[in-house]
Amino acid sequence: MRLLLQQRPDGPEAPRFVQLMLQPDLLGGWTLVRETGQIGGRSQVRREQFLDRDSAQQALEQARDQQLKRGFQVMFSQGMDGRR
Repeated sequence: MRLLLQQRPDGPEAPRFVQLMLQPDLLGGWTLVRETGQIGGRSQVRREQFLDRDSAQQALEQARDQQLKRGFQVMFSQGMDGRR
């Protein structure tokens, strides 16, 4: 599951982005990967572990909603089929 959010270009600076990904781990848990940065520049990656998919999905949705409130727009979505 993957979401790419981006701010609208504003002035001469490159827009900022946030990428959220859910990945299963080898022990049956789930990892929420958050990558943030400026397009064409440096980025920061953070990982958060969850025991089950529902918890990870809920954290991804909360992170998405936070970024939407900050003015980001969803540019790409993969694997977001609404399953819970």
